[in-house]
Amino acid sequence: MDRELAEALNRGCDCVSTDAQALERSLDERMTEGWAKALAASHPDLFAPLPVFVGRAELEAMRATIAAILRVGQLPAYVARVLAGVDPAIARDTGPRGVLFGFDFHLGAGRPQLIEINTNAGGALLQLALARAQRPCCEEVARAFELPFDAVGLEGRIVAMFRAELALARPGATLRRVAIVDDDPSSQFLKPEFELFVALFARHGVHAAVVDPSELERVGDALRVRGCELPIDLVYLRSTDFRLASPAYALLRAALVEGAVVVTPPPRAHALYADKADLELLSSAAALRSLGVCEEDVGTLTGHVPVTRRVRDFTAEALWAERRRWFFKPRDGFGSRAAYRGDKLTRRVFDAIVADADRYVAQEVVPPSERTGGAAGALKIDVRVFVYAGEVLMVAGRLYRGQTTNMRTKGGGLAAVLGARAGEGAQISTI
Repeated sequence: MDRELAEALNRGCDCVSTDAQALERSLDERMTEGWAKALAASHPDLFAPLPVFVGRAELEAMRATIAAILRVGQLPAYVARVLAGVDPAIARDTGPRGVLFGFDFHLGAGRPQLIEINTNAGGALLQLALARAQRPCCEEVARAFELPFDAVGLEGRIVAMFRAELALARPGATLRRVAIVDDDPSSQFLKPEFELFVALFARHGVHAAVVDPSELERVGDALRVRGCELPIDLVYLRSTDFRLASPAYALLRAALVEGAVVVTPPPRAHALYADKADLELLSSAAALRSLGVCEEDVGTLTGHVPVTRRVRDFTAEALWAERRRWFFKPRDGFGSRAAYRGDKLTRRVFDAIVADADRYVAQEVVPPSERTGGAAGALKIDVRVFVYAGEVLMVAGRLYRGQTTNMRTKGGGLAAVLGARAGEGAQISTI
């Protein structure tokens, strides 16, 4: 029943639940007065005014899918399979699990379908600010829906997550200095979130700096931000060079390998979960059984992970003939870059994909659900579940128009998710 109500509200509820003034106050309180207005000017379509409604069964199915994936990720046979061929220096387990995994789902296929996993998912602090600014738009919504996670104290739990990552690598160590590392961070779209992280760490007694990898230097057994005399305890890696493979990251890579700094999310986590070729295993009953996965998890995963195959395993002629069935994605892709729906492919782009076949996967197209009712018209829905060490921290949405999420759709952007009210539901146990 709650699923039907959620679908009806997504189709027709045009009441705005985001309290714009509350959102502005919340952001300014954590930053400085006027920061929120500057953000609105630089990112006019960042926050969607309308929420996304999700039923209990869908929320539980997403939780169950994530829990099954994390169990599979602990199996020795799976680990050996996905790490085969990965540089042993970065594949070794140094302790950290990886902060803020993001599991992205579409809800338009009758049940949630996992379209990808991100090990350095962005947007969490912005989504949290948006969630805190939600007000029930009508009595019906107030009775039936609520935030499907505990937003109270979540900022403290996020800081505790980073402290836990350091402790896993260096038991007893105190988190004092963090470097948030990305390529040319001042130009990154989510630069405002980096600033939110710096302020959050400061409120908890941790100094954080946002830097490009070129601003790092090695001094003896320590990694430092150039010009700072004190060593970095932990690097929060926001770069999409997930394996630290480019020359720009050679110094950081050496520091990680030699134990001079702790990095989260670690390259190992990306290899285990976020390489899109992993979805080939996670969507295949035969592959899962060969790895020793229990039948309950086989059923959960094959029901909620769309069929994914390596492009290299097709002949070009066969793949072109059935291209409309597939969404083509680079294994190490991010932000929907170089990703293509098969029915939109030109022959030139298709030939380029086939020529780079080992880098691409073909994932069965799964339709997103839609949010209508606002001035923007019909918008597609993407649901992201933020997870750390098996704990669901937050459920959030993104509204967009086009092939992929873009944060530039009028009336779209980051969206609050309201889930059907229920008693205590099943939780993902900490792994």
